Amino acid sequence: MPIIVNLDVMLAKRKMQLSELAEKVDITLPNLSILKTGKAKAVRFSTLEAICEALNCQPGDILEFVPENNK
Repeated sequence: MPIIVNLDVMLAKRKMQLSELAEKVDITLPNLSILKTGKAKAVRFSTLEAICEALNCQPGDILEFVPENNK
């Protein structure tokens, strides 16, 4: 998948646990874990906004586009 989720990187930079972020943004830990591992198929803008606010970052700090190789 060409969209990479760097949530774990931002959590490490902010020295925050996933459970703490889940509490701050009012999202269940399993749902946030799905997003963190890159298994989510979509993310709501409201969720992305809440995560960015809690981590004091931009959406581009969390989501990254990496083109697939056309071999």
